[in-house]
Amino acid sequence: QVQLVESGGGLVQAGGSLRLSCAASGRTASRYAMGWFRQAPGKEREFVAAINWSGSSTDYADSVKGRFTISRDNSKNTVYLQMNSLKPEDTAVYYCAASPISLRVPTGHDYWGQGTQVTVSS
Repeated sequence: QVQLVESGGGLVQAGGSLRLSCAASGRTASRYAMGWFRQAPGKEREFVAAINWSGSSTDYADSVKGRFTISRDNSKNTVYLQMNSLKPEDTAVYYCAASPISLRVPTGHDYWGQGTQVTVSS
């Protein structure tokens, strides 16, 4: 069993930055690939970024490539999402999720956090 808790969301002006954290608990947490997804009101949950269990491989949605960076510290069982040059269209609830391998789709992820709200004002 793995529990995921996100933090770091908030309100920021366009062009600003935020860093989200996802703390994982459970003996096998560091063995999972981790992903960040987001869901805006009235929209489906969409892929943002993913990282494999060792941190050697990352993947990004085109909409965030070059602006967001995913990383992990397995000694702390924590995954991060550094978000720079934020835009109003980045406004959403951001979720972290764990899966056996890096996946771009929500299905296949075994565990989800409760989400953290990110609001970008124009």
